[in-house]
Amino acid sequence: MSSPAVVSAEVPDQSNSVSRLFGVLFSPKATFESIARRPTWALPLVLGIVLSIAVVWIFGHRGGWPGYFERQTANNTRFQQMPADQQQRVMEAQLKYAPPIALASAVIVLILAALLIAAVLMGVFNGVAGTKIGFKNSLAIVTYGGVPGLIGGILGLLIVSLKDISSVDIQNIVASNAGAFLPSTSARWMISLFSSIDVFTFWTFILMAIGFSAAAPKKLSFGKALAYIVAVWLVWVIVKVGLTAAFT
Repeated sequence: MSSPAVVSAEVPDQSNSVSRLFGVLFSPKATFESIARRPTWALPLVLGIVLSIAVVWIFGHRGGWPGYFERQTANNTRFQQMPADQQQRVMEAQLKYAPPIALASAVIVLILAALLIAAVLMGVFNGVAGTKIGFKNSLAIVTYGGVPGLIGGILGLLIVSLKDISSVDIQNIVASNAGAFLPSTSARWMISLFSSIDVFTFWTFILMAIGFSAAAPKKLSFGKALAYIVAVWLVWVIVKVGLTAAFT
């Protein structure tokens, strides 16, 4: 008599990129375990780029740039000391070049940021924590960990579409960080520091920590992964604030 066929208990991973967008929010551990087995990264990155382009385009289409630059130059003593004709030329140049630069930045900055963060965290975890996380897996964790940023992008899209555009700050559309509550006359280094304390940023850190601990469960606990991520962020904040203080 032949022995009965052995049925594998392993369930195929049928997760797709769309379901993962919601999974990282409502079931992050299981979703990142799925991502660790079959890393994908394109969809959240593309959606982030599309949202950023849409926000910048609507902001310009509704005439937000003149008011933005007027606010930027109102407390700029160097600009205020310029002759009126020079002020006009500076303002015209800003209005001409800011929209295309902002649109290009929406693509380039997001791509470079994702690649750089993935490379740095992979290096830290592999070099210091002794994991063996590949770059594709690191990039997948970083991009899906950034899903809270997509929520911020959707909120930003609603704000630039519905709110009085003259009151919208394109650099801080959603008041999700402490810098949004500082007076405009605050020192630039202080604004840079407090702007780093952001709800969506910390939410992203938590998701990325879950992701990296799922990718290397024998080497990384959630707490350890979060500590490494926060340490890297603190180094970045110190450098950013220091450069801001030195050159402004």
